[in-house]
Amino acid sequence: MSQTWLITHPSCLEHDTGPGHPESAQRLRAILRALEADEFAGLERREAAPATREQIERVHDADYVAATLDAIPAEGRRSLDGDTVVSAGSGEAALHAAGAGCQAVDAVLAGEARRVFCAVRPPGHHAEPAQAMGFCLFNNIAVAAAHARAAHGLQRVAVVDFDVHHGNGTQTMLAGRDGFMYASTHQRPLFPGTGRRQDNRENALYNIPLIEGCDSELFREHFHNEIISAIMRFEPDILLVSAGFDAHGLDPLAGLELCEADFHWATEELTSVADYTCGGRLVSMLEGGYHLDALASSTAAHVAALLGLRYDACTRAEPVA
Repeated sequence: MSQTWLITHPSCLEHDTGPGHPESAQRLRAILRALEADEFAGLERREAAPATREQIERVHDADYVAATLDAIPAEGRRSLDGDTVVSAGSGEAALHAAGAGCQAVDAVLAGEARRVFCAVRPPGHHAEPAQAMGFCLFNNIAVAAAHARAAHGLQRVAVVDFDVHHGNGTQTMLAGRDGFMYASTHQRPLFPGTGRRQDNRENALYNIPLIEGCDSELFREHFHNEIISAIMRFEPDILLVSAGFDAHGLDPLAGLELCEADFHWATEELTSVADYTCGGRLVSMLEGGYHLDALASSTAAHVAALLGLRYDACTRAEPVA
């Protein structure tokens, strides 16, 4: 049995956001194509189960969950806000996206897998308890984190978010609750405008804002010295990752200057700290990334690190000697 799983579901391709929308099904298609390369043959591939209402309502208001699913049109598309669009396939996609994280948590805690990457959409980290936002319907990573506590009795759950946009919804849902830590690197100022250092609280919340133009050296310094150090102090029972790849220098929605090697390095840092603190238990969930080529190659670098492979975007992933 492979120690690294890939969880996805065909319904995630049926969430149709319409022509020109940056969060399109082409994102997931590009990722899945990249992960068909020979070096990823070691991935155990699974279909996501749908989340239950109980799982989602641990972090979302029940009325919001019902209203969101009721808003799914029988045909065509509907806008929930200026950025967030749903179509006939969006309800099933959102349920499977949230369910993938719970399934991944179950797998790593049962010892069936050690690391899991959930290639799902719609993304989640902007979704608030009672509000869709920023392309997100349900907060997939927060649903998974709450599941780890409620279903498995874990005492300390850490969530790390390296998407270029701050995970405002995840912070709202987790940072004030016992047993959770949320740590984020993100560009600021930038949508959604949250993520201030002034809000940080020891062993609960670590916002690390990065200025426009931030390069690899500065990102790595902050990530290692602040994010990894915070995880070490927190000593989680499981590590969850909001893996957005829109901090890449080619991404059209932001202004950081990272590259594939930075995502591979950051993932190696996270797998190492997971090995040290929580028996290697790590679940990663796709968030943003809107330049298709950069998204595909950055995700490949991330998954290569989960598999323990060396990665060079100009060559291929290779086994580490």
